[in-house]
Amino acid sequence: MSSIRKRSRVVDVLLRVLPSVVIFALCLVAWELWVNIRDVPAYLYPSPSDIGKELRDEGLSLAVDDLRWTMTEAVLGFLLGSAVALFTGIVFVHAKFLERVFFPWAIVLQTVPIVAVAPLLTIWFGFTLTPKVLIAALICFFPVLVNATKGLRSISSQAVELMSILSASKWSLFWRVRIPSSLPYVFAGLKVASTLSVIGAIVAEFTGADRGIGFVIIQASYRLDTRLMFAGIALSSAAGVVFFNIIGALERLALRWPDARLDR
Repeated sequence: MSSIRKRSRVVDVLLRVLPSVVIFALCLVAWELWVNIRDVPAYLYPSPSDIGKELRDEGLSLAVDDLRWTMTEAVLGFLLGSAVALFTGIVFVHAKFLERVFFPWAIVLQTVPIVAVAPLLTIWFGFTLTPKVLIAALICFFPVLVNATKGLRSISSQAVELMSILSASKWSLFWRVRIPSSLPYVFAGLKVASTLSVIGAIVAEFTGADRGIGFVIIQASYRLDTRLMFAGIALSSAAGVVFFNIIGALERLALRWPDARLDR
């Protein structure tokens, strides 16, 4: 029975992944054919094979040095922004007055263009890790805050009444009811933030860095090296997908009760 269950799980995974892989492969084939048939210059619009050659030649250096640096910024920013957002969401749920006062400012903070804030942080903190982490944290903050606040308020009235009958304290209600019921919403926000953190780190590198995928893309644009630009974009996209799936795996580990996940 266990072997049958394992096979069924493998089949389920393949059925979920295979369509996306097939569509992606077809898009690459169409891209390759279009470039070759139209005889588009490689410096203007490189083919997937040209990008693959660039990844073969420069991929190890990009992945080890630049991508590792970018992902360090993204992960640190993700952790910082998510932690602050979760704490703020808890405060908002227990103090509605503070939510009415500060939530509009959170919206304003979200609407400020990141490309305008990044140079300011670079001026204030220099060409260090700090401005990149802060930008990644800033871009992660709002989606986690909104989802955490919604999740912490999603408890049913029946659960509150039951805890009241059991003479449970507010602390017990928080840990035993609010936190578990909020986890599906929190993980939804974290998955969005995981991809945004990579974008935030790369945008921050555009304004001042001496390494990282954003730095590689900017330098390649100055040299009109489109193959290197596409290679950097491909690596950063792959890293974002991996980061998203790591959060998804943590979600599956944490939410084991029936109908816990929102994407089911």
